Amino acid sequence: MSKRILIVDDAAFMRMMIKDILTKNGFEVVGEAADGAQAVEKYNELKPDLVTMDITMPEMDGIAALKSIKEKDPSAVIIMCSAMGQQAMVIDAIQAGAKDFIVKPFQADRVVEAIQKALG
Repeated sequence: MSKRILIVDDAAFMRMMIKDILTKNGFEVVGEAADGAQAVEKYNELKPDLVTMDITMPEMDGIAALKSIKEKDPSAVIIMCSAMGQQAMVIDAIQAGAKDFIVKPFQADRVVEAIQKALG
């Protein structure tokens, strides 16, 4: 059965890029969210196998959303997406329970590798 993924990013073109990479590699994208608050809502509703979570978003950022999801579901598998130079935030995210992180601009093989490893 293909793994169900929720994509969270405030930029629609980024969500599209990730969705494209994932569907081409046999994953099922079950939902998308444009901010952290939506991410938490969609996670509870869809119960995906994995979430790709942008760090910098309006309303609620990715780290706050990560903490909120992990509080309700400690087994949640979340991979953070960040731009270069956000090391401190990435460390915060890993400490808060993120499985891995991928750096923008995305390289398809790195995205797939991180997801397969996280779902391992």
